[in-house]
Amino acid sequence: MQEQQSPVIIVGAGPSGLATAASLNLNSIPYIILEREDCFASLWKKYSYDRLHLHLYKQFCELPHLPFPDSYPRFISKEQFISYLDDYVSRFKITPLYRRCVESAEFDEATEKWIVKARNLDSNEDEEFKGRFLAVASGEASNPHTPEIEGLKSFPGLVLHSTQFRNGKAFRDKNVLVVGSGNSGMEIALDLANHGAKTSIVVRSLVHILSREMVYLGLNLLKYVPVNVVDSLMIMLSKLVYGDLSKYGIIRPTEGPFFMKVAYGKYPVFDVGTYSKIKSQEIQVLPAISSIRGDEVVFDNGKAHAFDTIVFCTGFKRSTHLWLKGDDYLLNGDGIPKPSFPNHWKGNNGLYCVGLSRRGLYGASSDAQNIANDIKKSLLK
Repeated sequence: MQEQQSPVIIVGAGPSGLATAASLNLNSIPYIILEREDCFASLWKKYSYDRLHLHLYKQFCELPHLPFPDSYPRFISKEQFISYLDDYVSRFKITPLYRRCVESAEFDEATEKWIVKARNLDSNEDEEFKGRFLAVASGEASNPHTPEIEGLKSFPGLVLHSTQFRNGKAFRDKNVLVVGSGNSGMEIALDLANHGAKTSIVVRSLVHILSREMVYLGLNLLKYVPVNVVDSLMIMLSKLVYGDLSKYGIIRPTEGPFFMKVAYGKYPVFDVGTYSKIKSQEIQVLPAISSIRGDEVVFDNGKAHAFDTIVFCTGFKRSTHLWLKGDDYLLNGDGIPKPSFPNHWKGNNGLYCVGLSRRGLYGASSDAQNIANDIKKSLLK
């Protein structure tokens, strides 16, 4: 078994892991970064749809120590963000160890070190890494989740997860059902409709729809105004702009959008054109699925519709609990921090997490800098 040692071990080479690596680099702290895919930022490079843009203004999405180029627009495209990450990795000389699937990480009391065991997916050999500090940067979106639905195996058409969807070109004139009404679901439904697909979307949960401008206003107000006041303003503006959504099958929650984001990790929907397609009935809103019978999908209202394709935009499950051993303080069973913000990033025995606070890239950037500063202080003791 191969063995390597370094003061810090980072698990995950997405934006959170890269931000942590860069912050450690600037403090001259050596690290090893382990990534199960064959590239960094694999969710962006391999598993995201073509029309994806960052939903927040660019100043909320920068990684530490490198601003976006001035030439970049306010809302950055997938290609531009990948180009920025390429530059980031080059600038800070980040060299992840790819195709390493972490199988266990455990703190050894005797040596006061984290022992991380990983499988090298190329050589199929086991490898061991030892470090005084461990940073979990495996992301909020790690393992694609498709719910179990009665009869799904009987569906003869194409079944995709959002990570497999690129664009709607191949679906012209097809009956396509999008399952999931978060930002990915709404945006994929829009892309399908724009490409001439007969598009329907399942909206099962309560949804806040806000424009990007409303969210920008809200984020700035949150620096000075309590969240409940900002939420009241957001709901009022949403009602003014979008009217009564219930007649289109969309029900607003009673809790405010920013409260829900922090409390449950549930983002509001950033409207980039989907609402007008729903209003014009180019996109049909349907209730929850009760079962599937061949090409027919049966819904909770008792109605059934035939589809050629189903796209599941049903999110991800985190797998941290399967490999992180002995931590009963920092992360819960769902891989989300137990301590509340702003103390969510630091655990016991040199354990940290980055980018798991449901605060997007802005939160990951802040976490990374906090972790690097904390490790630097510990090493100076």
